[in-house]
Amino acid sequence: MNKEQAIHCSKVFSDYFDKFERIDDYMRDEKLNSLSTRPAALFGMGPEEDLFSDFTMSPNDMDFEILELPADRWSGYLDIISSHNNLSSPGRNLRLAVLEKKTQKWVGFIRIGSPTIMMKPRNELLGQVITNLPETTKSFNKSTAMGFVIVPAQPFGFNYLGGKLLAAICCSHEVREMLNKKYDMNTCLFETTSLYGTSKTVSQYDGMKPYLRFQGLTESNFLPMMNGQPYEDIKNFVEEIEGGPIVPENASSRKLKIINTIIGMTKSALKNDKEEYDRFMLSIDKAKGLTQRKRYYYSDYGFSNMKDVVLGKTDKLIKNKENYDKHHLENIVKWWRNKACSRFTTLQTENRIRTEQEVWTGDKPIDIIR
Repeated sequence: MNKEQAIHCSKVFSDYFDKFERIDDYMRDEKLNSLSTRPAALFGMGPEEDLFSDFTMSPNDMDFEILELPADRWSGYLDIISSHNNLSSPGRNLRLAVLEKKTQKWVGFIRIGSPTIMMKPRNELLGQVITNLPETTKSFNKSTAMGFVIVPAQPFGFNYLGGKLLAAICCSHEVREMLNKKYDMNTCLFETTSLYGTSKTVSQYDGMKPYLRFQGLTESNFLPMMNGQPYEDIKNFVEEIEGGPIVPENASSRKLKIINTIIGMTKSALKNDKEEYDRFMLSIDKAKGLTQRKRYYYSDYGFSNMKDVVLGKTDKLIKNKENYDKHHLENIVKWWRNKACSRFTTLQTENRIRTEQEVWTGDKPIDIIR
């Protein structure tokens, strides 16, 4: 890559990222790009018809079932209600849907997968970096699961605190046993992070003890993904220069590696032109500024020795007499009902019950980011 080609790449990055003032601007653009490739459903036959819609129903009358769905069906539902793209990560993937049994309608969707290795708040929780020793990494992977998607249908989430219901379900023994059975795990640590970080003063996971506990903020120093036609254009431009793929076709996290490779090539080609180099790095730093330090939450499922099991000191779980039974689904739903009834009654009194389904169609703004 020569200097002129690098300046072109620098301009592509700045044109793409400089238009976003906040992370939600970026997320909306990313989502609308993904929707442009989704085929339109016939009127009255889209997946939104299967979402919960009886907003006269009291939480006291609801009953729930947790089901694992095939990836394509699960993604079809999530695509229309989630505010951002939800790409599957390598490793384990348990895709769940929560059904309200009396109406036979879905109230929300969950994806639990293999945990990320680097997580500062978790290291502080466990008292050590889990990648220090191979045996620690093995016990960590066998006992830990991460919630990547915890998304209620809207306005079920708004009217009934649906986000808290789904998050608590992730911490249930029933879901823990599903993970154990499917992946031969000994699950005792569940973790997740807030969708937003320090720009928001609250999270749907606040006030959820003993199911979820706040541990701290994650690190934030990464570039959001470039999407849509700008990504395709810059990838094709650089691969034409190089005469072929710059990252092997079968590489994991290939898109991320392509972007990082292009950034490295651009920096190298501009290193002798301070003005152009600084301009490029300013765009990269601004893009990194869109990301935030997110809130980290964890659950020990009511086990008193979770840390010892995760660190490989033992594989025998010890029940905490005070909290273990609270993690059964029946008790979780009871806990949620108390909160949901209070919420629902307040909204009724204030005439603020929402009744319109919020789905991504691309022709109107979505009020609730999730």
